[in-house]
Amino acid sequence: MTMKEKLAACTKEGKALLAVNFYNFETLKGLLLAAKQTNSCLILQLSESSLQYLGIQPAVAMARVMLKEFGVEGWVHLDHGSSIKIVTKCLDAGFDSVMIDASEKPFDENVRITKEAVKIAEHYNANVEAELGYIAKLNQSHTFEPTGADDAKRFVEATGINALAVAIGNAHGFYKEIPKLRIDRLKEIRAAVNCALVLHGSSGIPGEQLQEAIRNGISKINLATETKNTFMKKLQSLLAESDEIDLRKVFPKAIDAVKDLIVRKLDVVNV
Repeated sequence: MTMKEKLAACTKEGKALLAVNFYNFETLKGLLLAAKQTNSCLILQLSESSLQYLGIQPAVAMARVMLKEFGVEGWVHLDHGSSIKIVTKCLDAGFDSVMIDASEKPFDENVRITKEAVKIAEHYNANVEAELGYIAKLNQSHTFEPTGADDAKRFVEATGINALAVAIGNAHGFYKEIPKLRIDRLKEIRAAVNCALVLHGSSGIPGEQLQEAIRNGISKINLATETKNTFMKKLQSLLAESDEIDLRKVFPKAIDAVKDLIVRKLDVVNV
């Protein structure tokens, strides 16, 4: 099943997919250990900075080989693609899904750029995600500008996207206080559009709120910050406790920490 088909099925059935960013072999292995343990499918996400670090072809090849090795149903997705150029490169490399993020542009410009990405992706039968509203990035103010239902309807109809990332009180990075998702706004958006809805910035959002969001129309939940924080904090503690220089003896415990995190997240999302 393609990711486009899977997301559409989740939307129809009131379910959601967990989409997690990976940064290296170790974080990828942690994600897949969790998916295998829980018999779950998973979206493997790569940001542009991760692609610069790993290389596009090596990253997607590693993801494909590991999905097969672990027997996990999964898909490879570009997270926050900033240009048509990177979208095209990823589709050429075999990505199942791409996000074109022109959300900081004026509405009409966002529509124009997103339509171009959708047109290109049609040749690959790939899923396309876009963003509307203000979802604060790392180091930006968490001032809240929610996605409007009327704007969402116009945007989806004008672009033909398969998935829309919405701003309903969520933000990227860690929250300074426990967020409160605008489920009322989510319901309005869900009633207005016929595509999958995506929640970015799930790190730190309580599980009960995530489940409520799923019940009210979210079909894809993104996780990134908690994953790399979990890996690095565990690695730092291991290095502080030991003079071990064999990375093969140090990394496994950090991998297991990521696995345990994702198992907990999948338990929330899969309910």
